[in-house]
Parts: sequence; C-alpha cells; structure tokens
Amino acid sequence: MAGRHPGFFMGGSMWQKLGVALALLMVIEGILPFLNPRGMRKAMEMFAQQDDRSLRIAGLVSMLAGLALLYLVN
Repeated sequence: MAGRHPGFFMGGSMWQKLGVALALLMVIEGILPFLNPRGMRKAMEMFAQQDDRSLRIAGLVSMLAGLALLYLVN
C-alpha cells in the first residue's frame, strides 16, 4: 500500500468496517428521537404526508451528500 492514503478506517476487514459504519449510523440516527421525541414524531408525520417523488428526491439528495462527505473524509 505504498503511496496510498489509508483513509478513515485503518486496518481491519471489510466486514469490521461495515459493522463500525452501521453502528455509527445507528448512534447518529438515535440522537434526535432521544433528545426531542415530540419533534421527531412531528417530522415523521410530515414525511408520511409527502408524495413518493418528494421522498425519492430527498433520498437522492441525502445519498449524494453522504457520498460527498465520504469523499472528503477519505
């Protein structure tokens, strides 16, 4: 691996890295319901009322933002 940047995760198997990423995702997603359950409930009700196209666009924007962040971190 001479000349390569090791990135955020150093060493370990691919499955270990995937497990760490999923664990961090669960921690981050749990912050809002823990801190503000009423606000989270209102947000979920608002999402439930959106049409499929709006949700798909929001999902696409979220995925693209995640890819950009991943690129910047690595």
